[in-house]
This record gives sequence, structure tokens and C-alpha cells, in this order.
Amino acid sequence: MKILVRLTLSTALLFLMSSWGFYAHFRINRVAVYTLPVSMNAFYRANIEFITEHAISADKRRYVDSAEIPRHFFDADHYGKDPFHTVPQKWKDAIKKYSADTLYKYGTLPWTIQYNYYKLVDAFKNHDTSLIRHYSAYLGHYVADACVPLHTTMNHDGQLTHQSGLHALWESRLPEQFGNTYNYNVGKARYIENPLWQAFILCRSSFKCTDSVLRVQRQIDRVFPADKKYEIILRGKRKIKDFSAAYCRAYHTALKGMVQRRLRIAILNTGSYWYSAWVDAGQPDLGKLIDMLPDSIKQKTAYEAALYKIGKIAVLPAYGTVNKPLPEVKPSSRAAREPAP
Repeated sequence: MKILVRLTLSTALLFLMSSWGFYAHFRINRVAVYTLPVSMNAFYRANIEFITEHAISADKRRYVDSAEIPRHFFDADHYGKDPFHTVPQKWKDAIKKYSADTLYKYGTLPWTIQYNYYKLVDAFKNHDTSLIRHYSAYLGHYVADACVPLHTTMNHDGQLTHQSGLHALWESRLPEQFGNTYNYNVGKARYIENPLWQAFILCRSSFKCTDSVLRVQRQIDRVFPADKKYEIILRGKRKIKDFSAAYCRAYHTALKGMVQRRLRIAILNTGSYWYSAWVDAGQPDLGKLIDMLPDSIKQKTAYEAALYKIGKIAVLPAYGTVNKPLPEVKPSSRAAREPAP
């Protein structure tokens, strides 16, 4: 079946970026491991590097598979003023009402979560270590996407309200710059009675935030000095123009903790989906699927678990590229003495 996708230039640019940014996706999957009960945490700690590294595999897949694109969003506002009472939750009912082409065009995120959830259940039932790791990583990614406001609206990059660039600002720049100040202790994973219903709940709660995401930035733009809004920064080894650190701080402060709240929701729900899939699979003994944990992994994950208890996170230098201010160039002593031309 031919899949229709949004073909505007801004959409093309959107899908070259990551939802939440790579940094946040790594964090969400990794920290979610520490929400799991004792009967699961040995297996997930043994595979924590895989689950962290592959937190962005679903995003990478979009570059080579166009069918992947609609799995990352759900344009609720296409379906009217009350979309979460308008759109049937069951896939067959939604197709009957709107057609498959329409659903693919405006995003299939909640159903993608449900699909990957039951794939994880099957992997647990079959004691398939490879697929447990795969679907845990992918499911965590999609759950995290559902917690992002801009993944639930057609105005996904602010392009409809002359706010282009908002997507990367909210989802990547702010978590990268302020993520180390957040409290990451979200408690223990909880059993989810209805995975599809919960997916729609996550999308609905994100959708309720979209007006604030857009409105707050417009308010900041009215008072923030235009010549201070952007700066040249380093991303990896490249110099790029991006929102300045001062502008990010002003926007982040004005959002009053929204980014942290959505990140925490993503972590708790990722762990809860993993836990629920394990329960629905009959709570198989995961200890049989791993060899004895090396002391190095035991020590590393014990340290991270202790940090989690106090809401902190460990540094992950091997994962992700974040924007950094350009280093200041200090004049030499000779240059400092010479008069300016």
C-alpha cells in the first residue's frame, strides 16, 4: 500500500532531526531501566548499553524506510477540535472511518506503540533475547515520542505560525542544555492495563501542551533582544548558527518545568510498558537469558542506580552530540598591548 507522507520542506527538515534529540532518547531508555523490579533489572542492566545505543535506531530507520516516518507522530489537530473523542482507538475502526491513507498521512504513533508492545510480549514468551532487546529499544523510542507536544500537531515545527526551528529548540536544545539539572527519579514502573488506551492518553496529554509550547515562545520573542537570539556554536566539530544559550534559558524558564515533566513521563511510561509486557508474557525468568554479570557492569549499574535514587544521572560521554558554545579566544599579551588600527 502506498503510504502518504507530508511533503512540505519543513516536514523534510523535521525528519532529519530526532524527536526529543538523540541525547534525550538515550537518557529516557537508560534511566527507564532503573524503574524495573528486581525480577527484571538484572537482564536489563546486562543489556543497558544496547538499549541505550539503540534508543535512536527508529529515527535512523526513517532515512532508509519511508514507511517508518508516520510511526513517530500523530497529528491530532487534523481530526478537529476534539480529536481524542473523534478518532476511534481501534485500528480497524479508524481505517473504516478515515481510510488507511489518511491515518498514515497524519501519523500512526499510538498504534505503533501498541504494535511494538505486543511484539515485546511475544519476545518475552519466546525467551528471545535478541528480540527483547530490539523491541524494548524501539518501544521506548515511540513511547518517548508520544510525550513530545510537537509530535501531536500539524504545526510540528512552528512553521504554520512563523516559528520555524521550534521543533529542535524544544526537543533537543533545551534537554541538552538543562537536562543535567532535572530530577530523574520517577519511582517504579507500573502495570498498564490497556497499552493502546495508554498510548492515546500520552498523545492527548502532549497535545494539551502544544498551545503553551507555541505561545510561550511568541511571548519570549516579543521581549528578547533580536540580536541576542542566535549565536554560532559547536555541534561536534561543526560551527552552526543556533538559538543562543541566553535565549534557551529564557524560554526554558518561561515553560515552568514543562520539558522536565514530559521527560519524566516518558521515562516512567517506558519502564511501565516494558514491565507490563513482561507481566502479560507470564513473567518469564529473565535470569536464564543472561550469563553472570561482569563485575564492571555490576559496579557501573549499581552506581547509576544509586544516582537514580536521588534523581541524578551519570555522564554518558560516548552517546550523542550536543551543542556547545564556542570557546573564548583570549588575545595574546602582545596583542593586548598594541593599539587597535
